[in-house]
Order: sequence, then C-alpha cells, then structure tokens
Amino acid sequence: MNFLTLIEGKREGQRLATEQIRAFIGEFTAGSIPDYQMAAFLMAVYFRGLDGAETSALTLAMRDSGDVLKFPKDRRPLVDKHSTGGIGDKVSLPLAPLLACLGFRVPMISGRGLGITGGTLDKLDAIPGFETRLPVEHIVRQVQEIGCVMCGQTERMVPADKKMYALRDASGTVPSIPLITASILSKKLAESLEALVLDVKFGTAAFMSTPGEARRLARAMVALGRACGVNTRAILTDMNTPLGRAAGNWLEVKESVACLEGRGPADLHELVVLFAAQLVLQTGRAKNLRAAQTTVRDCLASGAPRRKWEEMLAAQGANLEAYRQKLAGENTAPVCVDLKASRAGYVTRCDARIIGEVIRELGGGRLTRDAAIDHEVGVDQIAKPGERVKRQAVLARIHAATTAQAQAALEQIKAAFAISARPAKAQRLVAETIV
Repeated sequence: MNFLTLIEGKREGQRLATEQIRAFIGEFTAGSIPDYQMAAFLMAVYFRGLDGAETSALTLAMRDSGDVLKFPKDRRPLVDKHSTGGIGDKVSLPLAPLLACLGFRVPMISGRGLGITGGTLDKLDAIPGFETRLPVEHIVRQVQEIGCVMCGQTERMVPADKKMYALRDASGTVPSIPLITASILSKKLAESLEALVLDVKFGTAAFMSTPGEARRLARAMVALGRACGVNTRAILTDMNTPLGRAAGNWLEVKESVACLEGRGPADLHELVVLFAAQLVLQTGRAKNLRAAQTTVRDCLASGAPRRKWEEMLAAQGANLEAYRQKLAGENTAPVCVDLKASRAGYVTRCDARIIGEVIRELGGGRLTRDAAIDHEVGVDQIAKPGERVKRQAVLARIHAATTAQAQAALEQIKAAFAISARPAKAQRLVAETIV
C-alpha cells in the first residue's frame, strides 16, 4: 500500500476507510512502514482528528495486531477497570481481589508509570518476588483458578500500541483523544471483557486538567467501548489532591493492604467500593447502585478479599515470608523526615502535582520509560484539605534514600500545602458518571 497517500489524505482532513486502517496497522506491526512515516501520520491525526468509525477501526486493528486473551465459558463475567493515572492512585490493587471475591474474573493488564504518574506494575514490583511478566497461558489459567491476575501485557499482546505509543511520546502527539482512546481500549479489548469501568481523572496531577477535558475523553471511550460490545462506564474523579495518604510504590502497597483490612483512608475506600459497585450494576447483579455498594462493602468487610490478595501474590511467585516481614516494618527507606505545620489552622491545599514531582526527584518515578526506580521512596501521612491541624503537626512524611535527598524534598514539598484560619469549600472526589 502507498502509506504516503494516506498521510497526505489525513493531513487534508480526509476520512480513512476501515480496510485502509487495518492494512497500515498490519504493515506497521510487521515493520514494513518506517517510524518516521507513522510519526507523520500521528501528527496528522493530532491536528485533524479521527471520527468515531475511524477510531473504532484503529482500536480494533491495534487489538488484533497480536494475541487476544481467550477464556472458556464461565458464569463469572470478565471485567476490568482502567485509570488515566494520578498521584497515590492505588485503587486497582485492592479492587482486583475484591472483584474476584464478588464472583468476577479479572484479567487486569496494567502499565508502568511515566513522569510523575505512578504505574500499577511499579507498585507490584515492590513486592518481593512478585512476577508481572506472565505468558498468556499463565494469565488465563490464573484467572480461571483464582479469579484475578495483575500483570503487564505480553510481547504478543497489542504490539501495534507499544510501537505507536513510543512514537507518540517522542513526537508530541500524546494529547489526542482519538489516539488516547484507541491506545487504552485496544489493550482492554484484548482481554475479551464483558464490562469495563474507567476512572478518568482531572486536576493538577492529571493528564486532563479540567472536568470538561476529562468529560470529552470519557464520553469518547464509553462510546467506543460500547460500540465494540463492552458494557463501558466512566467516572470523573478529582486529582488535585493525592488519593489516600501515601504516594510512592511500596507505601501504596501498604495502604492498599490497609484498605483490604478496613483500615485504609476514606477516599481510597470510597473509590474502591464505587468502582466495584459499578461493575456489579453493569453486569446486572444489583438493581441499583446503593444495593450494589452494600454488597461490595459486605464482601470487603468479610476479609475474603484480603485473603484473595495473598492467594494472587503466591500464584505470581511472591515470597510471602519476605513480603510479610516487609509489610510489618515501619519504614523501608533509609531516611525519613517530617514536614510540620508552621501554624495552626485548616489545610486548604495539598497539591498532587508538587507531591508527584517530589517523589520523582526522590527516584520513585521516571523521566524516561526505561529508567530504574526506587520502590521504597515516597511520601505518606499526607494531611488532606479540610483537616484542622495544630502547629508542628505532621503535614507529610518523606521517605528518601539519602539525607540530602530528604532535605531537598522537604524544601520542595512545602509549596504543596496551604493552611488558613478558615476551611475552604470541600471539593467532591467524584464529579460525574458517564454512561
């Protein structure tokens, strides 16, 4: 095929046919189309966009560029959740075993973080021995046997997306709603899902800075998911403030376990229950959201999801003895320092972006996709907006590899917090549900 003609056509705003899209994705995956031409095409899409039919064709072609998970018939629905990412966003960790205990199958294929945004696989890598690189056969077997898996995509799953994402990242074309939609949903559709719930975040530390931007992306993904036969919903959530009281890979694992044990922070508990309840509702297992939430809370309180979590860890090679010893310890980073309030009053700001930047500088995040990270560093004991604090109360605790890094982080993180004599108006964690 003459790919240059397609690039020129899209540059001029022409609509591409489904067969054209499938053909060039196949050739690109096979290595017949050079990266510089695909980068030019992505730039044309960035400026000209794709309509619904083009986006659907691109998504399905990317899904079909590699292996698609195939599961035997089962009464348990196949479901998953995806987040657009944020600081302290560890919802997936307690959610997967909870959903398994609610009678779902959860083939949760996750990704790594980039920049200040944390990745689920990086959090899981903080668990001694836990293996996130699994062959397709293991993924299917584990989902069938214990109900859930949390791993990365295999080399043979959605290879077109892997190659295209690298080019988007290098060519400045990441912020394109059709390309974001196709990237996310091609991976989720490769899981053969029946229902999917999306956490689309907005705010200072989110990819979409405003609710309006998040709404446009959410509507595009919901429409495409449904068009592809997956019952899809999206929830818009605030990411101006970190989720929970801990951010950083191992610290978030600890907080996830606390959530499974009923000791987690209220905002994390709220989202875990909400996303599980939405999937209960989407699959017809409850008459309304309130009934679904009651079912979910009862399951979480039973302790079964906590046990399922360790069953999943063992199935993926975790050293449970080393994990439990690590979990029982107070700190795993060599240095811990506290940021204390200089005055009494109400916390009115806790800027998630600044906290994310601090964690990245400590070594807990990446500037490039291949950079090594320190799983032990991070920030916990985070004071949240609306809380009253006394003078010298802890606003945040920094976990660092060295004293110098801890002190630098201490100076940087001060700008994340504001304290006033009066409380600010409370911000809603959940802004909207898109169905």
